[in-house]
Amino acid sequence: MQRFQNKVAFVTGAASGIGLATAQHFAREGARVFACDMNDALLREEMAKIAAQGHSVTARVLDVTDNAACQAAVAEAVDVYGQLDILCNIAGISLFSHFIEMKLSAWDKVIAVNLTSVAVLCQAALPHLLKSQGNIVNVASTAALVGLPYNAAYCASKAGVLMLTKSLAVDFAEHGVRVNAVCPGGVNTPLAQNVTLPENTNLQVLGRAFPLLPMMADPSEIAVSIAYLASAEARYVTGSHLVIDGGQTAI
Repeated sequence: MQRFQNKVAFVTGAASGIGLATAQHFAREGARVFACDMNDALLREEMAKIAAQGHSVTARVLDVTDNAACQAAVAEAVDVYGQLDILCNIAGISLFSHFIEMKLSAWDKVIAVNLTSVAVLCQAALPHLLKSQGNIVNVASTAALVGLPYNAAYCASKAGVLMLTKSLAVDFAEHGVRVNAVCPGGVNTPLAQNVTLPENTNLQVLGRAFPLLPMMADPSEIAVSIAYLASAEARYVTGSHLVIDGGQTAI
């Protein structure tokens, strides 16, 4: 399929995991991709692979906690490609800890990366999306829907992403801009692979957060869902969240 021919997609967290899979998928479907990540070397390595396949992609190092840099990156994407049609907020971090032991600086970082950056990028992108009648797809989480043990900051940030998504969808529906979210459960990404659990973890409590299916999702499966929500096939979908969790939230 070439659903995104002549479209421009801005993707954060594009060096690995869901972000990389999404950048790859949009490129294969004809989009010009403006890919951002703070890991400059890995980002350029992966985007070079996409470019070598004949796709149009621009790699841009970006620390999403830098609000001014986020605004500048959106402006740069429009300068490079002349338009902006799709914003995918995928960059994120997780922190497992006992809540009473969590440092406020750690809370601030999770909120800054997972929630504030999404708001800043949405605000910067929306004037351009209004012109193109484009759309936004945010990556929330099942942590926005059910409580996860030892993960209070992450849960709070992703719940914020989900409600920000719904609020913007209501605000901009009359202007033709759609805003949706995906809520993945366990996904086989570097973020999941590098999880460090706190001491004295209650495995019985933690086990309640596991999906029914005995495997994790592949990042490409999340990317396919993001692409659907960003496509014209989802023209009547806004303010929605697509849960991809192997049955985690079914119980």
